[in-house]
Amino acid sequence: MKNYRLAEKKKNLLLRARIIQATRNFFINNDYLEVETPVRIPTLIPEANIDAISSEDWYLNTSPEICMKQLLAAGYPRIFQICKCFRANERGKKHIPEFTILEWYCAGMDYIEMMHQCETLIKNISNKTGFGGKIVFQGNSIDLLCHWERLTVSEAFKKYSQVSMKKAISQGRFDEIMGIDIEPQLGKNKPLFLYNYPSSKGALARLKADDISIAERFELYIGGIELCNAFSELTDPYEQKKRFEEVLKNRDSNIPEKFLESLKYLPESAGIAMGIDRLLMIFADTLNIDDVIGFPPEDL
Repeated sequence: MKNYRLAEKKKNLLLRARIIQATRNFFINNDYLEVETPVRIPTLIPEANIDAISSEDWYLNTSPEICMKQLLAAGYPRIFQICKCFRANERGKKHIPEFTILEWYCAGMDYIEMMHQCETLIKNISNKTGFGGKIVFQGNSIDLLCHWERLTVSEAFKKYSQVSMKKAISQGRFDEIMGIDIEPQLGKNKPLFLYNYPSSKGALARLKADDISIAERFELYIGGIELCNAFSELTDPYEQKKRFEEVLKNRDSNIPEKFLESLKYLPESAGIAMGIDRLLMIFADTLNIDDVIGFPPEDL
């Protein structure tokens, strides 16, 4: 029996293959090593807003971060991976429990330099897949060749919210205001890097040396869609353990001791995770993640 939904998505699935190929070639040509890490692991990095899926007495990976940083610490200075990850309680037009992620790390780089590389990657993908310098998303022409905008989180709250960033945090409304008032406004006509998050929203990020209230973290937005999360890596295992313990006050999980041990050897570096499915949504001009994957769970 012919699967007509798959047939209807052929154009997007072919685009998906080309974008993944262009992504892989970009990193290989920039001297990155492609790595593979386990899908099932015994302990996860504790995160306040991410729920794991159990696999017997282990977990399906929510991110390859825990193992990729151990590779970085072991002397692999430039690594990337394209893989499947899994998260519970995530289903919607932009979310799916099993998704594809691109993650890469570079020793000797900070989050500002990582912005430059992220921009170069997406411009390269656009050129290699025939889009050139402009894409159209939901009726808006988005210029990729212009200078990509940068906006601090504090500035974004001043511009798009009636509540300041500090007040939003004190009221426990930071994520609510970000999701409803701010994020839909970002990157409408040109890509935008939202950076310098409050320290409480950068659990694995290094804090700025001249202002420890700010984490060296950024997210990229195109057409109101969040595409990636990146930061200068925290390399202090003692500080990281304290942050994990704070998260675990409200989570039933364990501290990943092997990961903390590896942080003693982690070089100054930056890392980034980008949602491949969401990147496809932008290039395919769709607001529904189901349009860019072959098999949504409801179709299986």
